[in-house]
Amino acid sequence: MGRGQRGLLAAAVTVVCAVTVLAVPGTAFASVPAGPADPSPAPSASASATPATPAPTATPAPVPDAELEKVRAQLDGLYHDAAVATDAYNAAEEKARKQSVQLARLEKRTDAARIKLAELKDQAGAAARAQYRDSGMPPMARFLLSDNPEHFADGAGTLLNGARATKKLIAETDRVERELKRDTDDAAARWKKLERDRKDKAAAQKTIQAKIKDAEKLESRLEKKEKERLAELERLAARKAQAAWLDTGVLKKKPDTATGSATNTATATSAGAKAVAFATAQLGKPYVWGAEGPDSFDCSGLTSQAWADAGTPIPRTSQEQWKQLPHVDVTEMRPGDLVIYFADATHVGMYVGDGKIIHAPRPGRTVTVAGAGTMPILGVVRPDA
Repeated sequence: MGRGQRGLLAAAVTVVCAVTVLAVPGTAFASVPAGPADPSPAPSASASATPATPAPTATPAPVPDAELEKVRAQLDGLYHDAAVATDAYNAAEEKARKQSVQLARLEKRTDAARIKLAELKDQAGAAARAQYRDSGMPPMARFLLSDNPEHFADGAGTLLNGARATKKLIAETDRVERELKRDTDDAAARWKKLERDRKDKAAAQKTIQAKIKDAEKLESRLEKKEKERLAELERLAARKAQAAWLDTGVLKKKPDTATGSATNTATATSAGAKAVAFATAQLGKPYVWGAEGPDSFDCSGLTSQAWADAGTPIPRTSQEQWKQLPHVDVTEMRPGDLVIYFADATHVGMYVGDGKIIHAPRPGRTVTVAGAGTMPILGVVRPDA
């Protein structure tokens, strides 16, 4: 065999071996080596190999109490912002209500003024028509041209009375026209105020809904056990704050020289007792922002309705209750008094004695009894001072 034939034969064997090896299933190669290939078949992967066991899912680590405290602080902040917006909503609602009442009164007055003005104009028209019927001669001319001396006195009196009546008619017409214009301008201004109040109310409503939604979203990220621990942390914080408040001796008075007693045992007035009874009857009803009962309440809706039931109307919002009602020292408070909370007066509860209040706490909660010192106290007001 010649040298050229031997070269061709070697190349053919190399190609056949390469095709044979590449045909073996389960084998992969990065490259084919140059030169004659190894005719030995590569080991194939076993088709019956046991599949790998998946790694067990790791149980998520519990959220530390320190992190839950941060969540609690965030929730408190969101619900406080919602309370601020709720007071703004209630204030705008109250203003809109008052503006509507005033507009209704103005509408009645302007209607009456228009009727009166029409009557006066009819009277003026009747006088003009009567003058025309008398040959268009003015009363003064007819009086001066009279040739009957006996009618002189009567004519003079008639002329004087006519002049007075005309003057009075003109003055009354001018007065009614001025009054109608004033009331019309007042009504226009009140309509503008009403529109602003409605816009303020709508803006506050959006803020409330956004803050509550953010709070609910934050709470929804917690597991059931974490929510339970968060609730327990809230209870612990409330008990701690109440204990610290009581430890200040805030419920103690100076000893009475007659009895020696140093305990604050102030009792409610009859109106205060009635207000407390109303608030007590609402226990368990849900908090709903802007609600004034009968099925749900917000904090100031509860206190304002309780005192309305007791026969003493008070402002609708906690901020206005703080501004307008008489202040009393916290050591002097008695059942029925209102405890105002936070520096911006955005929460209120009704003192019921023994260091406790009844209040509507926040969205997701119900009207409940709580320690009066569980939140930062701004001061105490007395509706029936």
